[in-house]
Amino acid sequence: MRRSEAARTALLDAAERLFAESGVAEISDRRVAEAAGNTNHSAVRYYFGGREGLLKALMTRHVREVAEQREGMPPAEDSVLGDIRGLVEPSMRVLDQLPRPSWRARFLDHVLHNPATQPIMREAQDTTPQALQLRDSLAARLRHLDPEVVAGRARLITRIVSTATAQVEARAERDGEDPRWPEVGDFLVDAITGMLSAPVSRPRRADR
Repeated sequence: MRRSEAARTALLDAAERLFAESGVAEISDRRVAEAAGNTNHSAVRYYFGGREGLLKALMTRHVREVAEQREGMPPAEDSVLGDIRGLVEPSMRVLDQLPRPSWRARFLDHVLHNPATQPIMREAQDTTPQALQLRDSLAARLRHLDPEVVAGRARLITRIVSTATAQVEARAERDGEDPRWPEVGDFLVDAITGMLSAPVSRPRRADR
């Protein structure tokens, strides 16, 4: 790895840990540089153009790693469960391959729940052909349900998954245990399938 790439990676790793531990707003760029062992206190600006560029680079790294994992998976089972597994399991594989302890899930949770950083997360969504095909397939399988209900459930599920994985990661660090991400993934896939596929007990009125 070239020196500049190594410095960039060290800054990303340090920022991910610090943001996970304390939140994005509480950590200065200078502290990120110091934690990365970089004597240039303006290193974040030099390598990423500032805080927003650093956050975008962190999100891009995660999305790229998830996409790479998805490319190596076998075709999804022809079902709602299969589509959801194809969307969720690659993220679990990425988390499972990170050094222990890891901070990725907690960093992503902070970004999702901070109104200032939510647009960066939305912008960094996986738009690879595999991901888009899975989303289109899932939407088609759920077309018998009110699309607004499905969209609302999807937003809720995103927050639930983010909070759950952050808690698993924090507990694993605290207890010094294996987070067992494959099992977490299986649990989440089953739960998401049930929640998305559930019937709507009170459909919207047509005149609303």
